[in-house]
Amino acid sequence: MDIQDKVVLITGASGGIGLATARLFAEAGAKVALAARSADTLTTIVNELHEQHREAIAVPTDLRNKDAIEALVDRVFQQYGRIDILINNAGQTVLGNVADVDIDQFRQIFELNVLGPVEAMQAIIPKMRQNGGGLIINVSSIVTKMHLPAISAYAATKAALNMISDTAREELASENIRITTMLPRATATNFGKNSLATPKTNQLRPPQGGPEPDSAEAVAQKILEAARNEPHEQYMDR
Repeated sequence: MDIQDKVVLITGASGGIGLATARLFAEAGAKVALAARSADTLTTIVNELHEQHREAIAVPTDLRNKDAIEALVDRVFQQYGRIDILINNAGQTVLGNVADVDIDQFRQIFELNVLGPVEAMQAIIPKMRQNGGGLIINVSSIVTKMHLPAISAYAATKAALNMISDTAREELASENIRITTMLPRATATNFGKNSLATPKTNQLRPPQGGPEPDSAEAVAQKILEAARNEPHEQYMDR
């Protein structure tokens, strides 16, 4: 897809991969709508983009709230009359071995990592149908292709998102609504610091070693590449 003048809705846009993606898509000529819980942070980012003569709006949204998600989509559609690309990026992790992961926290990240993207898709798909199609990029993780201690709950939520993406791709193909799954590797953001933990799991750490983490900007470049080329799956090394 040609990104110039396209309307792109990015969730989890207040930091990390989401922020880097918002900046990059705006630089590429897209009209970006930024969604996250932090209104002040989003306002600062949008003001920064406006100073660079980029088109952007901020829509503070709790991605665990179905009504808020529907209001977000309506607000963007009201502003621009269409939504060409949805980037489901908002997410969180919880540390814990299968034997003792906190179930309430597991449920909490399931709501954000799985139900939030599904509800965003359900809100946006009718709008995309009105406009003859669109692209949805669901940000998953390479850990769904691995078996790593302490992050099984997070990997499970992202594996569920993979299956949703694969199935929706088949269901929506005839309506010109395309689905891409983005699978980042370890990324140098505050994602790990923002993970949920309990006193019992607070000392756990994801497995160490392997290559240096990618920068958020490097992941954003791959997301932009995915938007332009629309593969079924986008990896960092392809």
